[in-house]
Amino acid sequence: MDSNPSKPEMAAEMALSQRTRTVFIDRLELMGSIGVYEHERRDRQPVVISLDLAVIDTYDGTSEKLVDVYDYDIAIGAIREQVARGHYNLIETLAETIARCVLADRRVMNARVRIEKPAVLSACRSVGIEIERSKK
Repeated sequence: MDSNPSKPEMAAEMALSQRTRTVFIDRLELMGSIGVYEHERRDRQPVVISLDLAVIDTYDGTSEKLVDVYDYDIAIGAIREQVARGHYNLIETLAETIARCVLADRRVMNARVRIEKPAVLSACRSVGIEIERSKK
């Protein structure tokens, strides 16, 4: 019996490997040390982080095993770890660091990171930045 996949099987496998799925985290609220001003260095402040990841989607649609999909807890863990690491002068630096962490997973092809600081100005809901990074 031939152990090599047939052309239709190979085509189906290639189609699966080229699909992407969006995994997102919407407005994860944490306390962080971020900012250039003295009060921002002294006191932790709320930061709100959102993440959209384009991941390679090889899920067959039937498995109930977590190992068969990208687990969003991996990304949440990376965000929590980076925020807890210490002080960042710029939210841009934190965003780049989070993007690098999640893109290190072979399944993640693209990451959009949005960081908001809701307690900066009373005249608006929040201020912040958003970046998008892809694997090279």
